[in-house]
Amino acid sequence: MSAVPTISPVPLEAGLAFSPRAFAGGSRRFSWVGAAALVVSLLALLPLAFVLWVGFNTGWETARALIFRPRVGELLVNTALLVLITVPLCIALATALAWLTERSDLPGARYWAWMAVAPLAVPAFVHSYAWMTAAPSLHGLPAGVMVSVIAYFPFLYLPVAAALRRLDPGMEDSAASLGLGPWAVFFRVVLPQLRLAICGGSLLVGLHLLAEYGLYVMIRFDTFTTAIVDQFQSTYNGPAANMLSGVLVVCCFALLGLESLVRGDARYARVGSGAARMPVLRRLGAWRWIACLLPLAVAALSLGVPLATLARWLVAGGTGVWRWDEMGPALLQTLGLAGAGAVLTTVAAVPMAWLSIRSPGPLQRTLEACNYMVGSLPGVVIALALVTFTVRMPIYQTAITVLLAYLLMFLPRALISLRAGIAQAPVELEQAARSLGRTPAQALWSVTLRLAAPSAAAGAALVGLGITNELTATLMLAPNGTRTLATTFWAYSSEIDYAAAAPHALIMVLLSLPMTWLLYTQSRRSAGR
Repeated sequence: MSAVPTISPVPLEAGLAFSPRAFAGGSRRFSWVGAAALVVSLLALLPLAFVLWVGFNTGWETARALIFRPRVGELLVNTALLVLITVPLCIALATALAWLTERSDLPGARYWAWMAVAPLAVPAFVHSYAWMTAAPSLHGLPAGVMVSVIAYFPFLYLPVAAALRRLDPGMEDSAASLGLGPWAVFFRVVLPQLRLAICGGSLLVGLHLLAEYGLYVMIRFDTFTTAIVDQFQSTYNGPAANMLSGVLVVCCFALLGLESLVRGDARYARVGSGAARMPVLRRLGAWRWIACLLPLAVAALSLGVPLATLARWLVAGGTGVWRWDEMGPALLQTLGLAGAGAVLTTVAAVPMAWLSIRSPGPLQRTLEACNYMVGSLPGVVIALALVTFTVRMPIYQTAITVLLAYLLMFLPRALISLRAGIAQAPVELEQAARSLGRTPAQALWSVTLRLAAPSAAAGAALVGLGITNELTATLMLAPNGTRTLATTFWAYSSEIDYAAAAPHALIMVLLSLPMTWLLYTQSRRSAGR
């Protein structure tokens, strides 16, 4: 009788990962995944290099005078309070909604799950536009926190809900059989397994808070980003704006360090499908219908107010605001840029996402931080950096420069989604594929990326949503004659012609809805539902 062949694991580092020895001329050659991750990371450093270059040319005395002044302290307090209040509120709201829609017998749970994702279809500055016109007295930190939570909590809801669907219910059953109550099971068993999803979503929300411009300008709340844009647009004081950008980069690194510390290096994947059954839904009993008030209130604030405001202005403007000769080209250009940018950004994020899960280490964390750091910079800084580096190149003021800006701005969205998907693809399957004769690239493509495809699609949809609603970089980098829906909306709203701006906002919402639906369906499909 012939012996049964055994499969011996092949170290993944042999063909895919890289180590510091590669820089020292060791025998192990720098792999294509490591090289691709390094190229993307170096590209992500261009805006930071631009800030440092201007700061170096400014001189220490001038830089110190620009940084250590009361105005910077005020902006730092505003930005820190915004992040420290908004992110925990988003975590609490998203986790509560995810548990209600995925683990309880909430009436209409699937409908409420879609309503929790749908606010992503409304651009952040449209949220602010709606609330500003509905309540003109709304301004300052409370308004900034409220509108930010309404606009950004879906970034946390999506990964938390997806993680809840994939959890093994057997672990919860075992904990309950040991005498733990429902709350103890949630906090001691369920919540620790949501750590990666919560950390990734919180990082994404935090980076958006640091980089957002239009939302806070409309509600008159000063942050580092609004001050930077004001410096560039009103006084053209480059050194002052770049010094503020440097402080913003420090804030980003602090956020990255906190996320990395909380995330840890625990394993979140398993070999096998676990319990092949659906988790038992928690019965809410007498609270069943009362619990509907939470998703109902969230939907009313995040969808009802913007849509009602748009309807109000559309009725006030009449048929004259529907200028199809202007909106048609804007729609086509928006679709083209969003599609090309989503594909480019998702492909560029694959190497770094793979390394962050399969080959963690100090070098990998440094490169990963480069990718996240650029997401905290406002679009105006990224745009000016690209202008500085491409002004003497043929790609200056072409679609290529615009797409590079989108890649740099929205790389964290694709990277976080892909990282979560690859983390749930067992490394043993890659090793088995390598042992059966697959090359490293074939194993990555046929095994890992296929399992992470739902996360990749979700990341691409997030990038497409961001590009559809992007404003500042498009205004500065787009070739002459380029007018997207977002830039046209901003032009009219800046002139306080809210009725003329409403159709463009409505089309942006309608255009974003299919991508938001893709996010929702892919999130459910990843759990086999």
